Amino acid sequence: MPERALSLHTAAERPDLWERGIESADVWPEYNLHGDVLNELWPRLDQEIPQLQFVLYDDDADEVVAEGHTGAFYWDGEDATLPPSFDEALRLVFEPFRGTPPPNTLCALAAETPRGGRLRGLAAEILGAMRTLAGREGLTHLVAPVRPSMKDRYPITPIEQYVAWRRDDGQLLDPWMRVHERLGARVSTPLPDSLRITGTVAEWESWTGLAFPASGTYVFPEGLAPLSVDREADLASYWEPNVWMIHPPVVEQLANR
Repeated sequence: MPERALSLHTAAERPDLWERGIESADVWPEYNLHGDVLNELWPRLDQEIPQLQFVLYDDDADEVVAEGHTGAFYWDGEDATLPPSFDEALRLVFEPFRGTPPPNTLCALAAETPRGGRLRGLAAEILGAMRTLAGREGLTHLVAPVRPSMKDRYPITPIEQYVAWRRDDGQLLDPWMRVHERLGARVSTPLPDSLRITGTVAEWESWTGLAFPASGTYVFPEGLAPLSVDREADLASYWEPNVWMIHPPVVEQLANR
């Protein structure tokens, strides 16, 4: 099958294509659409920084095949100073620390393709588009608080342990992390408490299709970690784990082309 001719267009450049973008409900499990900080700040991305949101467009088929969400902040290049969670990275995009220099780092927030299209090799295309976008914007770093794609099969395994697992051939076990590593990224800081999602017991039962008849800890379909349920407080809470992956300096890669 011949390779598709894909072009990169930001929401600022082609709002018409952006409107034809990927529906989040076609990408993520239902519970992932209800983050506490996510729901507050996510709608601001294309409203306030449309130049950092983009689609990949198949010119021949007249089809938007993927969507990318990014933000920018200043980072001094030290692993220890990366934001401690996805939530804090998202906050930092909109509320930079006072006194810091201008943004120099593109943060990958989401790479979205419909579930039926994930086997078409678009993951590397989306990450490549993010590097291109970083270069256009004069940013020197690309980092990603990665949601490991196979972690739901090991929900009780600590993220610190999971991200170190490798196959017999030496490659990372997790497929999404493996895509990043093949493009030159390295595994950095595990984030056990990265994306916070809270809701009532009834909401979580609706999101997961499970019943939670008693207070306690539960694993659930497509969950990367256990869910804590408190029926007396009518509260169910979940921390989704991520891991920082750090890509090679953007300027260095562009200089070597």
